[in-house]
Amino acid sequence: MFASRIDDDLELRPLEERHAQELFEVIDQDRKDLRTWLPWVDASRSADDIAAFIGSARQKLAVGRGLTCGIWHRGRLVGVIELRLDPAHRAGEIGYWLGREARGQGSMTRATRALVDHGFGDLGLHRIVLRAALGNRASRAIAERLGFTLEGTLREAEWVNDHFEDLAVYAMLRREWHGA
Repeated sequence: MFASRIDDDLELRPLEERHAQELFEVIDQDRKDLRTWLPWVDASRSADDIAAFIGSARQKLAVGRGLTCGIWHRGRLVGVIELRLDPAHRAGEIGYWLGREARGQGSMTRATRALVDHGFGDLGLHRIVLRAALGNRASRAIAERLGFTLEGTLREAEWVNDHFEDLAVYAMLRREWHGA
């Protein structure tokens, strides 16, 4: 089972149903801010909704289609990072979010680096994609800091609450990855 202690302060672990209440509280605390970029926030109305999400994530893990981890900073659950897998193409796509109080400390960059290392190393992926709303500079900066290549923009590709968002598409090939 994948788990990664990144440093003394930061750890990634697969989510379990027992984390549902704690994760719901993180989402609920930053609901207004998170919904700016994330289309699923409004549908996450209770710990039961989060438990269903975690159950789905665990099923994907069991069949080799994804890895969804909680991000723990100093022992507190502060966000989620996910690697969705397409085994037929040896490809993955990373998505993530972080509660407001944990931002600005480099945690998501370190968590993303660890998951990319796992994808290219342990899982033998060839390509990893990261998509972020064009206007979400913080999420895009993570891809750029890690050396992902901006491949283009998907116009009006994601419905977020009441409007479409353009998505910047970044990718990294295994031969290009040096752990940034």
